[in-house]
Amino acid sequence: MKPVCLVIGAGAGIGGTVGTKFASEGYHAVLCRRSDKEGLDKLVDGIKSAGGEATGLLLNAIEDDVIEETVLHVEKNIGPIEVVIYNLGAQIGNVPLEQTSYKQFEMGWRLGTFGLFRLAKTVCPLMAERGSGALMVTSATAAVRGNKGQHSHAAAMGGRRMLCQSLNAQYAPLGIHVAHILVDSMVDAPDTLGKLVGPEVFQQLRDTRGAEDGMMLPAKMAETYYHLATQHRSAWTHELDLRVFSDVAWWNHA
Repeated sequence: MKPVCLVIGAGAGIGGTVGTKFASEGYHAVLCRRSDKEGLDKLVDGIKSAGGEATGLLLNAIEDDVIEETVLHVEKNIGPIEVVIYNLGAQIGNVPLEQTSYKQFEMGWRLGTFGLFRLAKTVCPLMAERGSGALMVTSATAAVRGNKGQHSHAAAMGGRRMLCQSLNAQYAPLGIHVAHILVDSMVDAPDTLGKLVGPEVFQQLRDTRGAEDGMMLPAKMAETYYHLATQHRSAWTHELDLRVFSDVAWWNHA
């Protein structure tokens, strides 16, 4: 039985690409996304055609008990989860406070923080019983810097970061590696950035910034996720930030 890598938020960008990387390294990749069964099937078929193992599941992470039931289903029917990637975004765009609705703000919290809490509450005790496991959490610049128009996103990502620190404090001594991965540049991801800015602007960004390595490539990011998940416990990385070579770091801005 192969070890399992469970990806919550397996779109065509970071999540699906990271899952594909783990499958190429001998894991059974369980890829979960909210919609687009055709795209999900394409990811799974691509992994299988390359000789790997994968399962695709459609799920809406904000529905009651869905995350919990998914974890238990995978553990029972596919195998023990050795690595879990939480890759759900919570970005609603650049929205002033006056135009940010209660529903939008709460949705950001549910995707950014509460979903991770529910996942960890279900999977971390199972990992602790086995004495090993890795929880890799995709995050954003907003986790460490709140900008105007980012009230929902910054609150959600800031909560995500603090939750990761708390999880690490409890579970690292039990053999579980919790890593908070701060993404500090544009990602060449059609499911996230592409939908946020629209297909025309997204293609322009690919043709300009992307042509000069000015956008983060999910396949290269996936190498970092795999490295983190397989680090020796004597030298775990608990937080890092990723950015393209030409961008100014979040902490160096005025």
